[in-house]
Amino acid sequence: MTLVREIMKDAAVDVDVTDTPEGLSAIHNPGCAAAIWRRRPLPEFQSWIDALAPEQLPQARVMVRPEDIRDAAFQICEAAGTPDCREREQLVDDTAVLADIFARLMRTPYLRMRFDVVTTNACTRFHIDAVTARLICTYRGTGTQYGISTDGAEPRRVFAVPTGAPILLRGRLWPEHPKSGLLHRSPSIEGTGETRLVLVLDPVTEPEGEVWNRETAGAPD
Repeated sequence: MTLVREIMKDAAVDVDVTDTPEGLSAIHNPGCAAAIWRRRPLPEFQSWIDALAPEQLPQARVMVRPEDIRDAAFQICEAAGTPDCREREQLVDDTAVLADIFARLMRTPYLRMRFDVVTTNACTRFHIDAVTARLICTYRGTGTQYGISTDGAEPRRVFAVPTGAPILLRGRLWPEHPKSGLLHRSPSIEGTGETRLVLVLDPVTEPEGEVWNRETAGAPD
């Protein structure tokens, strides 16, 4: 299913919406600027994560091999004091699933994983990321906003990705043409009291800096 489709010369603007993780492979289709896996979080999980104090939410930025994502996410939750329960296990497992899907689609040996806890306005200007591609999943709060613009101006129509639904976006370094005409931003939440928890994954071919691993981080067996 295509949620947004407009005919524009020399720009990829299609947003494909899928009900299965396999459908995210649409990102490789000509003209596809983004793909969204439409899914709803379990009510028990959403109630749990929405009720956590902001300081208990995982927050970190690491370079990691895809096969080590689960251990890294576990350690990040441990460091934040995220309560040890079934819902935390679901968060860790889901992070690992998304990382595996993304790494396979991008054929990348490393990922940059970022958990952001956002309580104010962050990156509210519409833009295209300076990466090959990026996967974003908002586990708590308002999802990423996006719209079409091929001249850099603010989109006339703005859409929001549902909470818990991953969006896979082409970046400025995507090797194929046409270039993406889809811009996105973080929603404006300053003064609302809202807290967002956002997972961001980027592909990395040649890592710069230390790569996370279970031995140096002391992850349990």
